[in-house]
Amino acid sequence: QVQLVESGGGSVQPGGSLRLSCAASRSIFSINAMYWYRQAPGKQRELVAIITSGGSTNYADSVKGRFTISRDNAKNTVYLQMSSLKSEDTAVYLCYAEIRRLGYWGQGTQVTVSS
Repeated sequence: QVQLVESGGGSVQPGGSLRLSCAASRSIFSINAMYWYRQAPGKQRELVAIITSGGSTNYADSVKGRFTISRDNAKNTVYLQMSSLKSEDTAVYLCYAEIRRLGYWGQGTQVTVSS
């Protein structure tokens, strides 16, 4: 079992940057993979980025080259560095982890990109 708490969201102009954090209530060292998803109003939840316990990463095509996922096992935290933000990146960003086939979601953090 784990509790996930996202932070770092906010309002930013197009082209700006934000860094999201996902703090876990327990060690993430043994969690195979951590995920960032996002959900925009009226749209399906979309997988944004994945990072494995070994540090391998994968990204949605829409964010490749602009977003970077990382993890700090010592701090039990996963990050999402977002750069060159676009209006279409506006969404609630959620952290997800799967432990022993059970899925755990954070409450999400709002990111709004607007001029």
